[in-house]
Amino acid sequence: MSEMAASFREINSKMIEATVVPGQRLYSQRGAMLAYKGDVSFTPNMQGGQGGLMSMLGRRVAGEATPLMTIEGSGTVLFGHGGHHVQVITLSGDTLYVEADRLLAFDGALQQGTMFMGSQGGVMGMVRGQVSGQGLFTTTLKGQGAVAVMAHGGVIEVPITPNNPVHVDPQAYVAHHGDVRNKLSTALGWRDMVGRGSGEAFQLELSGSGAVYVQASEEKL
Repeated sequence: MSEMAASFREINSKMIEATVVPGQRLYSQRGAMLAYKGDVSFTPNMQGGQGGLMSMLGRRVAGEATPLMTIEGSGTVLFGHGGHHVQVITLSGDTLYVEADRLLAFDGALQQGTMFMGSQGGVMGMVRGQVSGQGLFTTTLKGQGAVAVMAHGGVIEVPITPNNPVHVDPQAYVAHHGDVRNKLSTALGWRDMVGRGSGEAFQLELSGSGAVYVQASEEKL
């Protein structure tokens, strides 16, 4: 994780500045642009570029797909959304697993895809699927480039090592990367004792080698 990443610079905890250069493109959530300088174009994009991210997300529960903008040209763009904390994550050939609605902006060179929920993916999809009957896919971004994700109350990167699996409250989960297996389990009494929210007592166990990004709040975006 780096405070300065390929195309993004953190202005403060809630805003980033993206440098746009000819021949490269960025994607962002609709409505995330705060201001820009230079000759920059913004185009609605329902396909999401490489990998047809949005067409795959269209198979999700209706209304969950996150519309994107394609940003091209030459200049700088300020991004932020809803006053949420913004974290820049730099990928160096690895894969980031993240919920689509957590994405603020990302480098267009990254390969996009989705992972069907199950024992090896779809972390929040599993939670939503078991708790509220929603969510089928987790978004994947792979390659060299930067991703800006949104969270409530700040984000911490927690290392996952073979001998030290990490247990996360699913509502605090933001994203993870690396060679990581995930397992969602019911822990009777766990939320009553140490959890801060309401609902059923699930905990997410992440094991392997990598890192998980955890937000400081259980609020949803």
